[in-house]
Amino acid sequence: MSLLRRRKPINESSDSKPLLEKEEEEHHEEDPDEDEDDGSGKNKKTPSKIKKKPPPPQSKWSCLDTCCWFIGCICITWWLLLFLYNAMPASFPQYVTEAITGPLPDPPGVKLKKEGLEAKHPVVFVPGIVTGGLELWEGRECAEGLFRKRLWGGTFGEVYKRPLCWVEHMSLDNETGLDPCGIRVRPVSGLVAADYFAPGYFVWAVLIANLARIGYEEKTMYMAAYDWRLSFQNTEVRDQTLSRIKSNIELMVATNGGRKVVVIPHSMGVLYFLHFMKWVEAVAPMGGGGGPDWCSKHIKAVVNIGGPFLGVPKAIAGLFSAEAKDIAVARALAPGFLDNDIFQLQTLQHVMRMSRTWDSTMSMIPRGGDTIWGGLDWSPEEGYSCSKKREEDDTQITDQAGAENAVCKVRSANYGRIISFGKDVAEEPSSDIERIDFRGAIKGLSAANTTCRDVWTEYHDMGFAGIKAVAEYKTYTAESIVDLLHFIAPKMMARGTAHFSYGIADNLDDPKYKHYKYWSNPLETTLPNAPDMEIFSLYGVGLPTERAYVYKLSPHAECSIPFKIDTSADDEDTCLRDGVYSVDGDETVPVLSAGFMCAKGWRGKTRFNPSGIRTYIREYNHSPPANLLEGRGTLSGAHVDIMGNFALIEDVIRIVAGASGEELGGDQIHSNIFKWSEKINLQLEKKTSSR
Repeated sequence: MSLLRRRKPINESSDSKPLLEKEEEEHHEEDPDEDEDDGSGKNKKTPSKIKKKPPPPQSKWSCLDTCCWFIGCICITWWLLLFLYNAMPASFPQYVTEAITGPLPDPPGVKLKKEGLEAKHPVVFVPGIVTGGLELWEGRECAEGLFRKRLWGGTFGEVYKRPLCWVEHMSLDNETGLDPCGIRVRPVSGLVAADYFAPGYFVWAVLIANLARIGYEEKTMYMAAYDWRLSFQNTEVRDQTLSRIKSNIELMVATNGGRKVVVIPHSMGVLYFLHFMKWVEAVAPMGGGGGPDWCSKHIKAVVNIGGPFLGVPKAIAGLFSAEAKDIAVARALAPGFLDNDIFQLQTLQHVMRMSRTWDSTMSMIPRGGDTIWGGLDWSPEEGYSCSKKREEDDTQITDQAGAENAVCKVRSANYGRIISFGKDVAEEPSSDIERIDFRGAIKGLSAANTTCRDVWTEYHDMGFAGIKAVAEYKTYTAESIVDLLHFIAPKMMARGTAHFSYGIADNLDDPKYKHYKYWSNPLETTLPNAPDMEIFSLYGVGLPTERAYVYKLSPHAECSIPFKIDTSADDEDTCLRDGVYSVDGDETVPVLSAGFMCAKGWRGKTRFNPSGIRTYIREYNHSPPANLLEGRGTLSGAHVDIMGNFALIEDVIRIVAGASGEELGGDQIHSNIFKWSEKINLQLEKKTSSR
């Protein structure tokens, strides 16, 4: 009984404790490491161990578990949706789309095949700047593993993985305009060279697919891919690209029953093919030796899409400050972001350094000077209205108070001033502008310092004195722009002016115009002697397109690009927004550049078109997608998206199937191109020699 009485309190005490605490004490009693010897041979419990209580029980669910669960749910949902998408009938997505938007129109190829159209004339595509893929054939150590991988086009993965290495390999030699030592980047060949610019972003793919629907295949279609970074003549010097185009066209004509080809250039490809038509007729070694009737024998029509025949002001902004409207707005939203080191990459400086080695960019400097683009106080587009509402208001004013009163009430932008330093300079009368000529200015000490990480731009050689001289000239027209570029980038322009010219020929019989530098300028060369050939100019309208710029000096000229578009300059009445004056066009090429030559310069027999090649203008008014399900570009007039425009594709298919310009319906005009062309005082008749 005494034993039971002695053990009862122990049992009561242990029963009163929680189970976890009871197990903890049993563990301490059984673990010899938890006991200490007190010197008397007896083990003594460590006080700290005896008093220690276990932590309260915690939840086993953590943030990591939540994240894993969430990611798992997303993956399961994704795979489930992917499975359902692959399992559903092929017609189901179209059924859903049609249920929301109504019946979809047939693609142009399907529609015209039902009308009985079939493949007839072989087709040659000529891509523009930046839209053709480039791949690596030889590179530096940093490009290990990229042999025949795309450096341009595709996913652009190498830009993010090794940006400085990518910039190095995409740049050309600053002295020669050709490959740097140890680097070979070459154009991708075949239709895949420019069908898609990036996954899901088509360029030629939609047009190719629609041509295939009426019977075209690879043997009757040829992508005249070239390295768009090079000057046009250098594509022949380095790669023999012009010779390859000549041989392929001759082969296509010979293997298709003698049917002439239809050539379809896009964007800068328009200028490139102008160069080709003069090159193929010229005698070797400068030309292809095809003779004066080669184009007449081999080309049925040239269908130009979005052609910058007379250049684009947007090219000036790119060369002057490595920006256009979109980049300027981005700089304003995040000041300094694009000018600072990002992972040791001064973004805009490296873009300028790279792009100024691409001679092709200088092919799009505006041509024709003030005669075409306007001077300090006039321009062909004078009076252009940005909105339909303003056009209606102007009409009402004219009806009520006469034309003179309308001119007084409606302010117009001075589009001839392509660059102005300050909004006030862009607007005030030219007689009130005090200008200091920059041409003879002495350039100061180098503005570069050790913090610039050796980012080369020719602004570093100008110094602060040269930069100040540029700003003090205040405003620049198309003629002074060329001198400005010579001043700020003499190395670049030394290469550029060896391959391109920007004037207007006085006498096209002058032997100097036999040089290749004039061949891509329609104002300094003649069309081929091919009276049966037709030339089309197809382009979009209805979109604000960059025409002139308001600039300001950068406060940190020692490391950043010293000039910036002043995005604070706005004026709705004069189409000024974010420092950019806009006119009608396709967002890249103004109507004036895309349409003038076919509207006036080549219309009928002129000194630029001595054989009287028939010319046609087909404009496509831009209409944005009605909803997200509508295909990209089906009604677009934008510079690249227009390649998916159903109306344009239908016109192209009719031409390649044998239709003439008259059968197509002649001109299709939505803009004021004929009105603006009449304001340009250009000599069209050949001068007769006086005795």
